[in-house]
This record gives sequence, structure tokens and C-alpha cells, in this order.
Amino acid sequence: MSAKTDTEVIIGGKVFTLSGYESEEYLQRVASYINNKMTEYGKVDSFRRQPLDTQNVLLQLNIADDYFKAKKQISLLEEDIQSKEKELYDLKHELITSQIKLENTEKSVKSLQAEINENAKKMIRMEMELKDAKK
Repeated sequence: MSAKTDTEVIIGGKVFTLSGYESEEYLQRVASYINNKMTEYGKVDSFRRQPLDTQNVLLQLNIADDYFKAKKQISLLEEDIQSKEKELYDLKHELITSQIKLENTEKSVKSLQAEINENAKKMIRMEMELKDAKK
């Protein structure tokens, strides 16, 4: 486990000390995300006219909405990865099956080629014997 990090961040113009096992950079990004949300909503007149406690709840709801959307996106991506892994497994299995069929077909072709060569030799021998018999 990494060491505990304490870092000062500014959120909404106030200084807070955040502690956690994440990097200082990560804690600063979290604070920056919250500040960006506050700035984004601070530009909306209807938001600014709300009481402070309502503003805080609306920000919390928006952040929770972002969280659940991100979580759903992760879930969809994980499902897609699983689907792709299954597809890849199936394709590898199909490839191996095709390679085995190809090897068996090549063996059959070699065997049939050998049989053709043997039959060609027999035909030549029989033609020679037929020529000799006609003489």
C-alpha cells in the first residue's frame, strides 16, 4: 500500500486539506473537477438564484449523475471486451480447426498424388507389356 498523502487544495475559493492514499496530483484533479462543476453551474442564472443548500444538493446530484454514467460506460466497455474476447477465442478455435482440416487435406492430396503416380507407372508398364505382346 502506498503512503498516505496530505495535500492542500482550493475548492470554491476555500483551502481544504485532503488526505488519502492517492497521489497529490490525483487529489488536485478531484478538486479541479469539483471547481469546474461549480464554475459551470455558477454561470446558470436559475442555479445562482437557488439557496446555497439547494445549490450544493444540485452539484452533488450532478456529480453523482456523472459517476453513474461513467460507471455504466465502464460496464458497457467491460461487456464489449468480454464479447470481443469470446469472439477472439471462437476465431482462434475456428483457425485451429481450419488448420487441422488443411493438414488432413494436404495429407489426402499427397496420398492421392502418390496413388496417381503409382497408377501412372502401372499404365506405362502395361502399355510396354502390350507393345511387347504385339511384337
